[in-house]
Amino acid sequence: MTSITLKDVPKALLSRLRAAAARERRSLNQEALVLLEGGLRARESAEERAERQVEAWRALAGSWRSDRPFEDEVADLYAARSPGRDLDL
Repeated sequence: MTSITLKDVPKALLSRLRAAAARERRSLNQEALVLLEGGLRARESAEERAERQVEAWRALAGSWRSDRPFEDEVADLYAARSPGRDLDL
C-alpha cells in the first residue's frame, strides 16, 4: 500500500486524533484512515454513492451458495425481517 506523510499537523488536531483513536481502540493510523474515508464519503455525490453500491452488488452477484430450495431461503429472509417503524404518511 501507498503511504503518505502529513506535515504541520496542529497540536490540538493531533491531540483530538489521538483521543479518538484511543476511544475507538484503534492505532493512530487506523483512526486517521477511518476519518479520511468518512470525510470523503460525506462529500460523495449521489452518482458516486450509487456507483459504489453497484460495484458492491456486482461483486456479490452469483456468489450465493445453498443446498436449500430458493423458496425456503426467501421465506427465511422474510421471516427474519423486522416489522419496521410506523410512519405517518
